[in-house]
Amino acid sequence: MESAPGLAAGEDDVCAPYLEKLPITGAAVSLFGGSATETLVSATDELAARLDELQFNLGEGPRWRALQTRLPVLLPDAQSPIDHEWPMFRRAIQGTRAAALFVFPLTVGAVDLGVVELYHITPGTLSRYDQAMAAVLAGETSWHLLRRILNLSSPETDPVLEPGLMSRREIHQATGMVLAQSGTTAAESLLLLRAHAFAHDLTLKETAAAVLEGRLSFDPANGGPGGRALQ
Repeated sequence: MESAPGLAAGEDDVCAPYLEKLPITGAAVSLFGGSATETLVSATDELAARLDELQFNLGEGPRWRALQTRLPVLLPDAQSPIDHEWPMFRRAIQGTRAAALFVFPLTVGAVDLGVVELYHITPGTLSRYDQAMAAVLAGETSWHLLRRILNLSSPETDPVLEPGLMSRREIHQATGMVLAQSGTTAAESLLLLRAHAFAHDLTLKETAAAVLEGRLSFDPANGGPGGRALQ
């Protein structure tokens, strides 16, 4: 398989080819499987990273549909007031420059790795040619990241993945604590964390830190399944 230009194995800037080959403003690449669960690998700018973080925090948005369906999700008018899908996410991006969003799944065979999230400051969709190019680049990104994951014997061996692994490790630890406190499943425990974060205008990382530090409990004896801030 030939590599797409600018995406040779070992190169760290996995977002650069998308900016070079597609009519977009920014891009972000996230991993959702294997040893690097829900990790932001790279983002071209602050807004690209923010769009990724919002969807992670809220548990809704086009990236989740792309992961579930393994198909691209194209939003030519991301801020349309008449589209009621993902209401929390759409409300959160109001006022940002993200006018159009394009999400492509990262897969290798039956393995789901993550997503690449693209945005443009001008409304409009990608042409068929650009969609095909984005799919090719996503395939190359998938293989590139899979090779890095397979070569990752410890977080210290990959300085690009390591910060993301560390930044969200607390969330997964907190999810385990909530699971033990609430008696729910892992998926439901993460939903409890997300719901608390959204209701209290916090990030998911801030909510997880409160759980790990003992300032927040989801034990029914300490306030019920919605969680309670402890003194």
